[in-house]
Formats: sequence, C-alpha cells, structure tokens
Amino acid sequence: MTLQGFLKYGLVVFAFAGSLAGCGSSDDDDDMAPVPMQKNIADVAREQGFTALLAASSKAGIATTLADPNAQLTVFAPTDRAFGDLATRLGFASATAMVDALPASALQNILNYHVLTSRKASGDLAAGGATQQTAYTYAGAPSRLNFDFSSGVKITDAALTSATVTTPNVGASNGVIHVVDKVLVPPGVLNIVQMAQANPVFSSLVNAVVASNLQGTLAGAGPFTVFAPTDTAFAAAPQGLTAAQLRTVLTYHVVSGQVLSTQIPFGTPVATVAGQNIVISAGTPPTIRDTTAVAARITAVDVRASNGVIHVVDKVLIPTL
Repeated sequence: MTLQGFLKYGLVVFAFAGSLAGCGSSDDDDDMAPVPMQKNIADVAREQGFTALLAASSKAGIATTLADPNAQLTVFAPTDRAFGDLATRLGFASATAMVDALPASALQNILNYHVLTSRKASGDLAAGGATQQTAYTYAGAPSRLNFDFSSGVKITDAALTSATVTTPNVGASNGVIHVVDKVLVPPGVLNIVQMAQANPVFSSLVNAVVASNLQGTLAGAGPFTVFAPTDTAFAAAPQGLTAAQLRTVLTYHVVSGQVLSTQIPFGTPVATVAGQNIVISAGTPPTIRDTTAVAARITAVDVRASNGVIHVVDKVLIPTL
C-alpha cells in the first residue's frame, strides 16, 4: 500500500489488434498462434515452457485449479527467467531450489496472487480501472494488484516492484494467460529481509543488514516495524562508519512490534531497537525527526511482511553515535 500521491497510475485504453482464433474476444492478439480450445491453462503453460510455474503449482496444490474445466481464470504467468530472478534475489541457487525450499502454503499464496477468478482479456483489464482484485487474501481482506496502462501493461505488487505483461491474451479453454516478466510478491508471505531483497531499491539496506549480521534477527519471529531507506538515501548518508556505528544506525530504523501507518503515534517519541527515540510528524508525506536538522520523508507505507511491516523513507536516520 502507498501514501496518497506516492504511486499514481495513469489509465489509458491498452488496445490489442486482432484476436486469437477461437478465443471469442476482440482484445486477443493475432500475433499469437491459435490455441485449440480443448487445452486448459495448465496444458498451455506446459506447452509454452512455464516449467517453474507448473512446479510451484504442483507443490502448492493448485495444479488442479489451473486445469479446472469449470473455471474461467486470468493467470499472470511469470516466465522461468522471472522465477530465476526472484530466486537469485532471495539467495537461492535456482528457481528449482526456491520452489523446493519455500513451504507449500507460501507458494500457494504467491501463485494465488497471480490469479483473477474471472476471465479478463487485456481490454477488460483496461476498462475495469486501475486496480483489479485478486484471489489472494491477507488478514481477512482481499489483496489488490495495481495496473498501469500508460505505457504497455505494468503491474505493481506488494513489494512495490513492477512486472510488465510481455505477451497478453494467450487463450485457453478455462481462461486466459498474460505472460509477465517478474514474479509478483504478495503481502505477508515473505519476511522483512526477503521483502527488502525482492525490491532492488533496498540493495544497500540489505547489504548493510548482512554486514552487521542483523539478517537473522530481522528474519525472525518479530514482529518488527522497519523504516527502510532506499539506495538513493544510502548514497547521501555519512560514509566510513565503524561496524558498531553501522549497527546502531540500522537498529535506529527498527521498532519492536508491528506499527501500521494508521497506528503511528504522531508527535510522540517512539523508542527504537537502538535505544534512542525518533519522532514522527503527521503531514503529506509524514516525516521522521532524527538527531540531524533534516527530516526523513515517509514515501510509502504498510509493506506487509510475514513478521512485521516496512515503511519506506528517503533518508538514512542518524542517531547519536
């Protein structure tokens, strides 16, 4: 979820010429080879080489859903390369190793985040508005994917990263596939460290956490609230810190317990794990006051992890060192 004005999605009609033979939709792309309508989504995925997706579906126990003749689904299907990219970011040797390591329940939630429970061709998505509800739920509420049609089709996930639809409107007997170049990350499945690893803008933060040997703590049960500086914020931060100083700086960004944006006690000192307080002021955007004269702006909120929440900041918070 984002602050008002953080992620804005333009909406223009994204038109595709022609149609797939037998698909029955004017939005289908005639550059794709016709798919016989007796082939379901699982069949089409198998024929077109979505090995990692099918392996994950099998382990997650949803392979039968993709083959269900009574369903009409929309599947945003990550390529094998997309699975491999996520595996690399999370520290796995390969997509196969990632699928083997992640619990079936986690894979199920990740894959469900790629599925709409009705058939939506590209034109239907554009006509439906900037956001579409998925089959994924978290904390009892439906989760949403954000769609941007201003330049192709972009889909923003809960890790604030975007996938591009590279091939739309691949027809099947029980729905439609839109091929995407990235695995979409849902809220509440990965831990705080993994959520940061999933978004390249937190590379400096992840490196600093590993260098300070805090990854085990922040991947633990928690819950924690982390004010996460971007790479740009780290580039502007003081350099040459000792190991002890870096650890103090990092723990100054962590609050014990999960504090969602609606629960922030504005104007009240908030204790950090570093043992020093920060003060958060209401505003658009809200700001955090540290020991310097320059406040950090909170640019995105409520990035939900399995063990807490991340709020994104545009400045590294500086404690007393």
